[in-house]
Order: sequence, then structure tokens, then C-alpha cells
Amino acid sequence: MEVNLKNGQKRPIRERAREMDANDPLRSFREEFLIPQTPGGEEALYFCGNSLGLQSQGIRAAIERELNAWQRHGVLGHHRADPPWFSYHEQLAGPMAQIIGALPTETVVMNTLTVNLHLMLVSFYQPVPGRHKILVEYSCFPSDRYALESQIRFHGYDPADSLVVLEPAPGKVHISEEDISEAFRRHGNEIALVLVGSVNYYTGQAYPLKRMCELARNFGCNIGFDLAHGAGNLLLHLHDDGPDFAVWCGYKYLNGGPGTLAGCFVHDRHRENFQLPRFAGWWGHDKKRRFLMEPTLALIPGAEGWQLSNPPILPMACLLESLRLICQAGMPLIRAKNIALGNLLIEGLTSLGDERIEILTPTREDERGAQLSIRVSGLGRKVFDGLSLRGVVADWREPDVIRLAPVALYNRFEDIARLVEIIQELLHENR
Repeated sequence: MEVNLKNGQKRPIRERAREMDANDPLRSFREEFLIPQTPGGEEALYFCGNSLGLQSQGIRAAIERELNAWQRHGVLGHHRADPPWFSYHEQLAGPMAQIIGALPTETVVMNTLTVNLHLMLVSFYQPVPGRHKILVEYSCFPSDRYALESQIRFHGYDPADSLVVLEPAPGKVHISEEDISEAFRRHGNEIALVLVGSVNYYTGQAYPLKRMCELARNFGCNIGFDLAHGAGNLLLHLHDDGPDFAVWCGYKYLNGGPGTLAGCFVHDRHRENFQLPRFAGWWGHDKKRRFLMEPTLALIPGAEGWQLSNPPILPMACLLESLRLICQAGMPLIRAKNIALGNLLIEGLTSLGDERIEILTPTREDERGAQLSIRVSGLGRKVFDGLSLRGVVADWREPDVIRLAPVALYNRFEDIARLVEIIQELLHENR
């Protein structure tokens, strides 16, 4: 199989992929990860990092270190463990801030994604008559919509009136900047909050976050992002772009383990705004006075002030080890390789010349992350099942989308070449 080069010549995709792997500055990071095995004992082709990232080699030792500290110290591990559990979460703020383009004081690791979203909605969704609407992307992840609708009802409004769905133009799949601008022109003065994903979980489209922040400010709306598919994938600049808040999980591109802790960003302009409504807990209380058991809450400035409870150390140890690898590689290189992997996959699928394949994700580099969503007309489920039988770990989303997410730290360009070859085989078998 051949792919087109920029000079119009053709070259075997496997040959080109091997050359790209040889020149990949991140190629050694694959050795840091445990690649799942097929029933036959071979390495699987893993393209599901958008659902669950792989386990890194150091995570088992990180867990065992904390288990040993628990065995040795018991409760005294809160102060005697190395590092002490009492302040363990502070270690994650710096690396996580580096990954999302924020200040450490704007960043905290806590809870799970939807819990954090509810906490942020308490603070930043304050509807009043005339300004009670929430602007949300179409086909957003269902949990986001459930959370938004429940908050709207909690405030005494009807989601049918208060939820504005940002949709693409008729006949289109992607939301354009004009679609976004038009939504603000029509509803901006009624919108209390904007909540969108950085990358749409279904289509794989990456939204123009900076532009959306500008529009929200111009119309006096609060704005937040669900970065479940953006953190560890896109090159983010949250502090500079200026959303009020963001939330994300730690188990997708951050590789922190199944159901691990989530992240939360609150912009520094809210650092000492203690008048913001919030649901409070003792871990958000002044650290120096926390164990005085005072009845009056003294909030910590910054994102830490939204904490509720002391964090679970074992999941935090997993996530800390994973963040270490990501920061060692650096988000600029990760982003560049994610784009290059996607480009090769797009070129490979296009080179098949099969009209049954539809690439749902935008092909423009600034409009996508690592994920590529595809449809195979009339054969989607059959192709997906065929991929699974051939050792490819991908993801199926109803009604007809196959999601493929090559990840920079552990996927090779040769993985892409083999994937395209397998898809070609399946299409040929189903002529």
C-alpha cells in the first residue's frame, strides 16, 4: 500500500512509517508502557487512549511505595511517609499546571470529573431572570448534559428553555467559528454559562477555545471547559485564554489508571473571591489551621479552596507517576506527534480510495487532537469486530462510529501502517 507524498510521489506506507519511527524524538517512551497482549501473546495495536490510557512501568512501584508506607507508619504516614500524605496533592499541581497551561495555584487534583463539574456549576452558574441559559455543544458527553440539566432544574428553570445547544449548520458535521459566533449573537445576552468540551468525544473536533473565551467575555457570560479529551492531548493555554474554570479526568490521555482522580482549574482572577457560592469541605480550609477543627471555614486561596476531602493516596500516586512521564516528554512534542500520527492515518485511509470510508473528524490540524472518528457505510460494526479479532483495540460509539486514537507516548507510526493494512483487508473481504 502506498501513500502520497507532498511532492506528488507515492511511497509504501510501511516504509514511510518505519522512517518516521526512526526519527521520532519520543520513540523511547513506548518502553515506559505496558502494551496489552492479544490472546496469541502478541502486542495489541492499542488505539483507545481516548478512553483509557495505558499503564506505565513505574506505576506498580509507586503504589507499592505507598502500601509500604501504610504498613510501616499507619496513620502517622500522613506526616512520616515520603512524601507525607497530608500534602501529597500539592506535588501534582505543578506538573498538571504545566500540561494544561496554567499556574499551579489555578490547578488542583481532586474527585472525579462530573463531581468537579457540579462543584464548578455551583460557583459559576448563577442564573437570574433574563440570563439563565447554558450554551453547550451538540453531542456532548452525556454526563455533562445530565449535570447541566440537573443544575438548571435545581435553580427552578426548565432545560427546554435554558439549555441552548450549539449545533453545526444544516447538512454539516462540524461546528464552525461562524456557528459559534452566531450562537452568541442570538443568545449571548441570555447566556449565564458556556460549557463545551475541548475535543468533542464523538466527532473528534477540537474547538477554538481562545475565541470562545473572547466571545464569552464580550457577552458577559461565564465559561468553562470539559477537558476530558483535551488534557494531555492538546496544547492548552488555560491561564492566557482565560476561562473561568475547567474540569477533566485523569485516565484518558493522562494515563492515571481506571477511574482515577480528576483535575480542576479555576482562573487566578477568582483566587481570592471567597464570595463565590460553593459547596465546601474541610480540605479546602486553611492548611495551617485545618486540624484545629474550627467551626468557621477559612478558605484556601486559589483552586485548592474548592477541595472537599482528603484525597486517596494510591490513585494519586498512579497519576503522579504518569504526569512525570508526560512532563518529561513535554506537551509541544506530544502534540506534534499526535498530529503526525493523525496525518499518516488520514493519508492511509484516503489512499484506500474506498468510498465507504468517511472521516468524521476534521482533517485540519488545528481542528483535531489525537482521535480520528470514522464511519464505514453499511459495514461499521462488521469492520470494528474484524479489527478486534485482529488484535486492534479501538472504540465503537453508537450508532455507527469507530473511534481511533493513536497516542504519542506509546503508539508507533508503524502501528498506523498496520492498522490501515488491516482496514484494507476487511474492506476487501466485504466487497
